[in-house]
Formats: sequence, C-alpha cells, structure tokens
Amino acid sequence: MLSIEQIRLLIEKLEKAKKVDYQELIDSNLKILKDIAMAVDANNQQVIDRLDRTPEWFTMDIDQKRKRPVVNPWLFRMIQTKINQFSKSSGIYHSLEIGPGTGMFSKEFKAWDINYFVDVNGWVEKSIRKKFPKAAQKNLKFYLTDRTRCDNIPSNSCNFVFSWDTFVFFTQKHIKEYLKDIKRVMVPGGHAFIQYADCQTDLELTQAENTYWNYNTKFAMQEMIAGEGLKVIELNQFVPGASYTIFKKPGKQKPVVDKISEIKLD
Repeated sequence: MLSIEQIRLLIEKLEKAKKVDYQELIDSNLKILKDIAMAVDANNQQVIDRLDRTPEWFTMDIDQKRKRPVVNPWLFRMIQTKINQFSKSSGIYHSLEIGPGTGMFSKEFKAWDINYFVDVNGWVEKSIRKKFPKAAQKNLKFYLTDRTRCDNIPSNSCNFVFSWDTFVFFTQKHIKEYLKDIKRVMVPGGHAFIQYADCQTDLELTQAENTYWNYNTKFAMQEMIAGEGLKVIELNQFVPGASYTIFKKPGKQKPVVDKISEIKLD
C-alpha cells in the first residue's frame, strides 16, 4: 500500500518530469495521484492529528534525545564549521535560533553581539543561559512562540538565522508561515541555515512514513524559499538524515561570502 508520503513524492517527481516530456500521460496520472492524496488527507484523521507538534511533545522528544543523541560528534563539527562561516569578529551582528531545545548549538553564536532565541517551551532559557558566561547574559534574548510568531524580534535585525532538528517536524504550510517571519527579521543580505526533511532520500522518507517527521522535499523547500523572494545558496546534506538549506535575503549586507558551496539544483 502506498503511504501518503510516497504518493506526494511521486506527485513531485511527475511535476518535474512534466516540464520535459509525456505531457498527456503525466497530466492524467498526476490528477489521479492528487485526488488520491486529497482523499487520504481528508479521511485519515491519524495523519491530520499528528501534523502540528505541541510544546509537551517537543519536551518529550528532547528528553529522549538526551538519552540517545541524534547528532554525533562528527556531525556536530560539520554543523559547527558551517555556522562559523557566518561569524564576524567586528561590527554589530545579531543571530536568531529557532527551536534551540537544550542549546546544543546555542553557544556557537558567541561571535554575535545579540543572540535571540525562540521556542515553544519557556524552560529552554534556563538550560541555555548556563552555557554562557555571566558577562554575556545581557546579550541573550528569549521569547516564547505559539507557532511561528517572532513579534518581539525587530524587523531587519538579524544577520544570521539558524535552526536544527526543528523544521523537520513542521508541515509545509507551517514552514511557509515561518519563512515570512524569517524574511522579516533578517537584515538585507542576511543568511539562514536550516535543517529540513528531504523525503526524496530513503532515510528521511522513512522518518515521515513512521509519522516522526513531517513530509517535505528538496524540490518543495526550494520553491517555498523562492516564493518568499529569498535566494537559495545551498541545498545539501552532511549525511542521510541531516539535510539542510542555506538561503539569503536580497541586499548589500556582507556578513559572509555568498558562494559557500553552491550546487546545481535539480
């Protein structure tokens, strides 16, 4: 039996192939698959109920990852190295981390002057503050969000936006909403580095089929980012299960060289 994730993946492949050849065949099959996907979404209440995670769910997930970390030392160093490409030793630069959890990467933003943190759970503040020296405490700003709201963060204020192990749990609709807020808070020329679920890869598709992650693909992520007028710089993965995107807001600010590791997008 086809899962909804497999159906959606097939739809996206046909959408891409549609531009090349077999127009009539693709159109007819695409319509059938879309009708099936809509029917599954409308009638499978279990799928619908698990789409948006609650604060309590994220707390339980973090508790499990304390026992069994999903980021090993090698992957941590890869992510850390990528973050450091955006750091600056002079000037005034602000960062934003979305969904920091226990703050695994939060201390990596010490090169920025002001560090904003947004999470659905208020307890993360105490956990993260312990990772910074007393002198840096005044530069840490924590805000609760009920979904995607970043109202307390000024517009055009952040040079760097980061999120890991958070957007993989969001629906595509949720991601679209967040991209609007990310665009608002970023300075012109600012960058974002975000993990997402690329279900065009077997491992990440399995995570979605097991109802742990929510369905997304590289193709869809590229379209959502471009739809907000943001420029994709990189769509890649460190290892299966660690797909990420780097994108920027158009503008003249230069906190980092744009050509980080550009690749051809499928």
